[in-house]
Amino acid sequence: MAYLQPTYHSKLYRDFKSIDGASYRDIIHFFERKEEDIRQLDFEEYFELLYIYVNALFEVGAYQKHLVMADEVIEAAICHNIQWYKNEDIFQKALFRKAASLYNTSEFGHAEYILRELIRIDPEYRDAVSFLKKCIRAGNLRPLQVFRAMGILLLLVSAAVICAEVLVVRPFYALHAPAVELLRIVLFGAGCGSLVAGELWRRWKAHRAAEFFVEENRRQKKRGG
Repeated sequence: MAYLQPTYHSKLYRDFKSIDGASYRDIIHFFERKEEDIRQLDFEEYFELLYIYVNALFEVGAYQKHLVMADEVIEAAICHNIQWYKNEDIFQKALFRKAASLYNTSEFGHAEYILRELIRIDPEYRDAVSFLKKCIRAGNLRPLQVFRAMGILLLLVSAAVICAEVLVVRPFYALHAPAVELLRIVLFGAGCGSLVAGELWRRWKAHRAAEFFVEENRRQKKRGG
């Protein structure tokens, strides 16, 4: 059901709506200063002001507070069967932004769970799919750490070889300088390659996991009719 705007609006509602929609801090300040009075409004007016306030919290990066208030929007939308507001799917947008706030507070597992639920509802929701890949990458650092450790070790060994080459090999064992130089180049290249490979591996694993999940849910949707 769409959000229905009443024909009459209270003064408090009109004062709130007179604030520039991009003045997020002013919106937040007004709502929090008048919160008790706003909660006494008719539900339609209260819900619209709450929805605008919660989005403003997200826009200014107040993620912890946004997480608390986003649940209130979601609960109210479900209880009153409200899905659309100004051509926006309230439930979808509120859940997506809640996942974003969870991500920004390093709660990657919870963010991933919400995004998977959104994809179960709509497997074609590509923003959720892209964000799911990002969450999977952020929450799966172990392979990257292994590759990084190997890369750093190889670069350190390469640096040691350079020192040995400059201080010992070239002055006293010039005959072996080409072999040592080759060793140094190989070690340096392997170190850099390991750093790059770790990131590429992590991205590929996240992409594969997310796309597999999407395809699985597409098949389930087709089987369900």
